[in-house]
Amino acid sequence: MDQTIYCNIDQRGIATVTLNRPATRNAIDEVMISELTAHLIALQQDSQIRAVILQATGHCFCSGADLNWMKRGASADADLNFEDAIQLATLLRTLDRLPVPTIARVHGPALGIGLGIISCCDLAICTKNAWFMIPETRLGLIPAIVGPYIMNRIGSNAARRYFLTAEKFNSVVALQIGLMNEQHQDDEHMDAHIEHWISEIGKNSPHALAATKRLITSVNHRAIDDAMISDTAHRIAHIRTHEEAQEGLNAYLEQRAPYWQTQINSQ
Repeated sequence: MDQTIYCNIDQRGIATVTLNRPATRNAIDEVMISELTAHLIALQQDSQIRAVILQATGHCFCSGADLNWMKRGASADADLNFEDAIQLATLLRTLDRLPVPTIARVHGPALGIGLGIISCCDLAICTKNAWFMIPETRLGLIPAIVGPYIMNRIGSNAARRYFLTAEKFNSVVALQIGLMNEQHQDDEHMDAHIEHWISEIGKNSPHALAATKRLITSVNHRAIDDAMISDTAHRIAHIRTHEEAQEGLNAYLEQRAPYWQTQINSQ
């Protein structure tokens, strides 16, 4: 069986995870879900990883759900479909909660689950020829598992439009509604900007980055009430005692680079 996911880690600790089903336009099935989840869990447990880039082979980033997988689901009972849905939900939650910054490198079309994957990444960048679609309603389905992540990314107004019309939208619109952070002319310029992001991320404390991602998840769409104020106060009080916070402050006062910058820039 062909390998559906490639994962390479460079000397800086930057992991590149590649969807590798170009013949199916990187359509997602249960095998791909299992393999991608396993790779992400392994990266989650590796303390040397500084960032993850998610990309794809071929001409398409991800065409959504695999047709054969959908056919099997159509003939299965509700219990088996529930198990399939839970596996996909586990994949997206794992990606969304990775403790390191994640970057979606989108070089072509992305549909359905592909938008869910993009929306779970911290940063997303695409080339001008990329286009997007959430086609579930045209198939008599709903974007139930990917929906919460896409809505968090683009907001309810854009989600209502593109969930209900299932219309295609281009890279300019994707940038306008917040699905993308950057749009570039071609792969070369896109990759140069990814390297800029990696360089900027490398200047930051790994522990602080992980804690910031947890903070974002915790405060998203919550009221700024007494409970949140107490929670955030505890978070900053706790992190101030961490060795990386002490190193960051000392490095600033001594006008030198903290050790984590030296590590990533020297490799």
